[in-house]
Amino acid sequence: MDWHILPALNACLNSLASVFLVAGFVHIRRGNRETHRRFMLAATVTAALFLISYITYHAATGSTRFQSQGWIRTLYFTILISHTVLAAAIVPLVLTTLYRAWKGNFAGHRRIARWAWPLWMYVSVTGVAIYVLLYHVDPRLSGP
Repeated sequence: MDWHILPALNACLNSLASVFLVAGFVHIRRGNRETHRRFMLAATVTAALFLISYITYHAATGSTRFQSQGWIRTLYFTILISHTVLAAAIVPLVLTTLYRAWKGNFAGHRRIARWAWPLWMYVSVTGVAIYVLLYHVDPRLSGP
């Protein structure tokens, strides 16, 4: 298998999860609970597919070194560190939020969702940013 297609797939899955998250947010604000539920479940499934693909890729290929130097290297690692910490934190938050909605505890669901949604959005968007910085920024352009 050509493992090197997986980073692009992962970025696409993160982008799609972001779209689903925004759509879910818009629909709950409009009072469309069922549509909100569908979009949030789609975001969850998409994120789970991302996680499977991400683990598969890194198990097969290891890690990829960031080659650029200068200010862009600082930017990359700042985004990467915050992304990694929040990615680990978001999993239990999302699962708890989903569980509370499934059980009909909508007050508890809302309490956690107020934190989980923006953190999940950040993790999804920065995942795409990390991909772009890692695979699509020419190391020669970053300067001293």
